[in-house]
Amino acid sequence: MSRAGLDKDPRDVAAMFDGVARRYDLTNTVLSFGEDRRWRRATRDAVGARRDERVLDLAAGTAVSTVELAHGGAWCVAADFSLGMLRAGRHRKVPLAGADALALPFADGVFDAVTISFGLRNTADPDAALAELARVTRPGGRLVVCEFSTPTWRPFRTVYLEYLMRALPAVARRVSSNPEAYVYLAESIRAWPAQPELGDRIRAAGWGEVEWRNLTGGIVAMHRARMPALRRARLPARDQAPPGALTGE
Repeated sequence: MSRAGLDKDPRDVAAMFDGVARRYDLTNTVLSFGEDRRWRRATRDAVGARRDERVLDLAAGTAVSTVELAHGGAWCVAADFSLGMLRAGRHRKVPLAGADALALPFADGVFDAVTISFGLRNTADPDAALAELARVTRPGGRLVVCEFSTPTWRPFRTVYLEYLMRALPAVARRVSSNPEAYVYLAESIRAWPAQPELGDRIRAAGWGEVEWRNLTGGIVAMHRARMPALRRARLPARDQAPPGALTGE
């Protein structure tokens, strides 16, 4: 069994997610008391992908979130740096791409919308990941970040943190293929910034019109933003293939 440290070494994090891939979706549903399904629907609605659009689902894991995004007919690609997670989701009918959030294998401005759910806090440099998402998004394109956050009501926050640090690892031992990983996940959630700070970091990465709303009492926050029609500065281009050139395993 393996777990990553809060220094977020990419190799350790990828190996940890490889280890939980087999029962990842089931474990998430059990630990969230089924709320994960509602969070995916809320993310789909916030993205609002249309039939003629291209959407990047970064940190997509087994691609269950990508399938949700594609319900409206948009072309959606699932990208993740854990090949074990992508293999676990290869039966899903969406394109799959191995990808590092800090150096995405896509050309500038090719996506109409980009999203990352419960993955930004696992990157070694969240600010660089937000900038990379900005690079691959067209002017006027949309960003949705769905991430664990800070409950706003103090008594509920106290109960939630108690569950997070004590009960979550205990439940994971019963249902997860790598329960040690969920100790790291609980620690990473607790260390993650609150809603306003994340909003500031999204703005600093070049996004505009930043707003957020709380889900499930603030256990999860959904941040939305838009790429300005006129970018403040051109981001460095990468000589990479467009997303249409990528296929799943």
